[in-house]
Amino acid sequence: MEYITFKKSNCKNCHKCIRHCRVKSIRFSGSQANVIPDECVLCGECYITCPQGAKDIVNQTELVSVLLRGDAPVYASIAPSFVAYFEGVGINALRDALIKLGFADAEETAIGATIVKREYERILKEGVQDIIITSCCHTVNLLVEKYYPQLLSCLAPVITPMHAHSEHIKHRHPGAKTVFIGPCLSKKDEAAIAMVDAAITFDEINAMMKNAGIAPERIMDSSEQSRSRIFPTSGGILGTLSYKNPDYTYLTIDGMDNCIAALDDIARGGVHRCFIEMSSCAGSCIRGPIMRKNNASPLKGYSAIHAYAGKEDFPVVQPSHQTLLYGHISVAINKDAPTTAQIEDILRKMGKTSPSDELNCGTCGYDTCREKAAAVFRGKAEIDMCLPYLMEKSERFTNTILDNTPNGILVVNESLEVQQLNLSAMKMLHVNTRSDVLGEPLIRIMDPSDFVHAAENIRQIKDKRDYYAELGSYLELTIVHDKKSGNLIGIFRDVTDEENARKSHDALSRQTIETADRVVDKQMRIVQEIAYLLGETAAETKIALTKLKESIAHDNDQ
Repeated sequence: MEYITFKKSNCKNCHKCIRHCRVKSIRFSGSQANVIPDECVLCGECYITCPQGAKDIVNQTELVSVLLRGDAPVYASIAPSFVAYFEGVGINALRDALIKLGFADAEETAIGATIVKREYERILKEGVQDIIITSCCHTVNLLVEKYYPQLLSCLAPVITPMHAHSEHIKHRHPGAKTVFIGPCLSKKDEAAIAMVDAAITFDEINAMMKNAGIAPERIMDSSEQSRSRIFPTSGGILGTLSYKNPDYTYLTIDGMDNCIAALDDIARGGVHRCFIEMSSCAGSCIRGPIMRKNNASPLKGYSAIHAYAGKEDFPVVQPSHQTLLYGHISVAINKDAPTTAQIEDILRKMGKTSPSDELNCGTCGYDTCREKAAAVFRGKAEIDMCLPYLMEKSERFTNTILDNTPNGILVVNESLEVQQLNLSAMKMLHVNTRSDVLGEPLIRIMDPSDFVHAAENIRQIKDKRDYYAELGSYLELTIVHDKKSGNLIGIFRDVTDEENARKSHDALSRQTIETADRVVDKQMRIVQEIAYLLGETAAETKIALTKLKESIAHDNDQ
C-alpha cells in the first residue's frame, strides 16, 4: 500500500524531495516526482521538505471512524511523544478526551516499550548476538530489510513497542481492536504486519477530536512507574535499560544519514559487540515527521518528556520470550547496474563529455552526475533534470536566436549596467568584445537618457529614431521594461540605409519640384509673350480693316 499521496498540480519541478531522500526512492517523470513504494522506507523526508505541499500522508481517520462505530471495543495505544505534541496534557486528560470520541480506553505505548526493553536486556544477558540494532523504528527495519539484507542478523529479533502493546491489549481484552496514535508515518505500514488494526498520526486524531468538538484538558499527571516514557528521545532506549552487558559498547545513532553511515561501517566489517539504539529521525521520535512538519520545538518536547517520565518500569507482566520474537525478512531492492559505457552515453546526452563537465552540484537531487545518470538508466530520472545542462541548453538556444537576428538586443539592469548584448547590437554600437562592456555602465557605449526615462516610466520608448553622431548611424529604438526581472531590454534597428534612402528621395523630390517650377515659369513667360504679340497684331489688323471699311463706304457714296 502507498502511504504517501501525491498532489500532481503542486509539484513544481524543484527536486527537493529527491535531494532529501537518502535512498532515492522517488521517480521523476513528466516533470512530476512520485514515490516508489517498493523502494521507500517511509522516513517522511519528502513529506516534510516539499515546499509546495505536494506530498501528504494517507489519512486513515475514516478507517478509525468505522472501527469506532463497530461492535468491538476499540483501544488507543498512544505513543509517549504525545506530551511533546499535546502541550500540558497528561495521559489521563487525553484518555478522557478519547473516550468521549468513542474509544473504549486509551493506554500508553510506553507499556509496550517496557516489554521490549526487557527483551533487549534478556538478549544482552545471553551475549550471543554480536551486533544488536534496536528494532523499535520501523523505518530502520525497512532500511536494513531493503538495502542492507546482509545485516538482517544484526537487527534485534524483537517486535516493536507498538506491536507488543497491541498484543498486550488484545490478550487482556479478547476481541478488542487497537489503534496506534503517534508522530510517525512508517507505523501505518507496520500496523499492516503487526496486530494493530489502524495507525494514525497525532494530526489525524487531533482533527477527529476538533470535528467532534472535543478538546483534551490541560491537566498533567505523574507516575513514578513510567520510565519508558523517555523511549522517543535520542538515547531514550539506553536510558531505560536496567542491565547492560559490560562486554558491549552502547551507542545512540539517529538521523537517516547517520544510520546509513553506521550500516555501511558494519557492512564493511570490523565492528563487534555493539548495542546500537538506532532511529531514522534526528532527535528520535519527538522529531518524527508530524512533529517536524508542525515545527514543534525539540527542546521543549525533550524537556516535557523527561519531566513526565518516572524512574521505575511500568508494572506490566512480561510475556513469554517466544511471543516477542520477530523474524526480519529480506525484501532487497534489485538494482540493475549500468555499464560504464551506458553511464558515459547518458552523460554525453546531458552535455557532459569530460570529467570537468561533471559538476556534481546536486541540484537534480543526486549527489553526483554519475548517480543521476544511473537513475536515468533505471527510469527514475530525466536528462533534463540537470540544471547546468538546462541552463547551457537554454543559453545556447537563446544565443543562437539572438546572434542570428538582424535586430540589436541590449539588456541592462535598473542600475543601467550592461547585462547582455547580441552580435547585431555589438556591431551597431561599435563594441568589439562582450566582456569589454558586460557589467559596465551603459553610458560607456551610448547616451542612457532613453533607458533612464523607460526605467522611471516617464514615457514609453517605441520605434524612436535618432541619429547617433558618435556612431555615425541612424538607429530605431524600442525599450521594454521587464519589472519582474528588473531588466530593461533595448531593441535596436539600424535604419541608416532607410534614412539615407529617404534623404535621397527627399532631395530628388525637391529637385523635381524645383524643375517643374522652372518649367511652369518659363511656359508662363512664353504664354505671356505670345499673348502680347497676338494682342499687338490683333490691334493692327483691326485698324487696317477699319480703314478698309471706311474706304469702301466712301467709294459707294460717290
